[in-house]
Amino acid sequence: MRLHRNAKTTPKGRALLITRVTELTWPMAQAARASGISERTAYKWLARYRAEGLGGLEDRRSAPHHRPHGTRAPLERWIVALRGGRLSGPAIAQRTGIARATVGNVLRRHGLGTLPPRVPKPPVRRYERARPGELVHIDTKALGRFAQVGHRITGDWHHRRRGSGWEHVHVCIDDATRVAYVEVLPTLQLADALGFLARARAWFAARGVRIEAVMSDNGSAYRSRAFAAECAATGLRHLRTRPYTPRTNGKAERFIQTLLREWAYRTAYPTSARRRRALGPWLRYYNHRRPHTALGYRPPFARLQEVSA
Repeated sequence: MRLHRNAKTTPKGRALLITRVTELTWPMAQAARASGISERTAYKWLARYRAEGLGGLEDRRSAPHHRPHGTRAPLERWIVALRGGRLSGPAIAQRTGIARATVGNVLRRHGLGTLPPRVPKPPVRRYERARPGELVHIDTKALGRFAQVGHRITGDWHHRRRGSGWEHVHVCIDDATRVAYVEVLPTLQLADALGFLARARAWFAARGVRIEAVMSDNGSAYRSRAFAAECAATGLRHLRTRPYTPRTNGKAERFIQTLLREWAYRTAYPTSARRRRALGPWLRYYNHRRPHTALGYRPPFARLQEVSA
C-alpha cells in the first residue's frame, strides 16, 4: 500500500479516529483535533467506514475513474504497434499527428519508454570447476598512487592530485574454492605478470593446490610469446577470454569489485603506501573468515578444506 504524499493520517490512525467517535463517543471536533485533521475530513472517513468498513479507510488511487479526453484505445494500439517497428517517440508523433507528450505517456504506460535491444543478451552461463587448481583466473586493476586522502573519499575534487602515477593490483582467484592471492605491483608489463604468476603458483602449492590452467584477458603481457612459453614450461594450460567479453573472466571481475569496495575504497587511507599495507590483513580475512554467498556463506578456505579432504 502506498500512502498519499500529503496524507496526515494512516489507515490505523483513521481506525483510531473511528473508534474514538463510535465506541468512545468522543465529540467529532475533539477526535478530529486529536488526529490533526479537520472536522470535514474526519466526517469523510466516518462516511467511508460506514459505507465500506475498514477497507474504506485505505488510500484510494488518485487516477480518475473516467477520462473523457484520454487517448482512445485504437490510437494507443496504433502507437504501440509503431513502437514495435522500433520508431522513436518523435517519429511516432510525426506519423500519427499526436502530441509528443501524449505519445510518451502512452509508451511509458505500456512499459515501452525505452526500446529493447535489437539482439537480446545471451543467457548467463555459470560454471564452477570441481577441483582446486583446475582453473585459476588472473586479472589486474589500476589504482592511483597518492600522498593524501583523495577526492574519491572526500568527495571534494579540489583534493585531486595529478602526476602521482599508478600502481596495479594483480589478482589470482581459484575457480573451485574462490581462494585468492593478490599483489600490488608497479606495472602491467611482462616481467611483473610473469613474476606474479610464479609467486601465485608457489603460494597455492604451499597450500596443497597445484594450478593446472590459468585464464586471463587479452592484455599484451598475456598475449606475449614469453608468457606462453612460461605456461608451457610449467605445464599450465593458458586460456584467454573472448575479446570485449569480460564476463568470461567473471569470477576475477567480481572479486576485484569486492576488493575495491572492502579494501581499496573502504577507508580514507592517508597514503597509497598505507593502503598497500592494509591489503594483507584484508586478504587473510577474505580467505579465512569472510562469508561468500557462492559458497553457502562459508569462507573460501573452508571450501578448500572440504574439497581437499
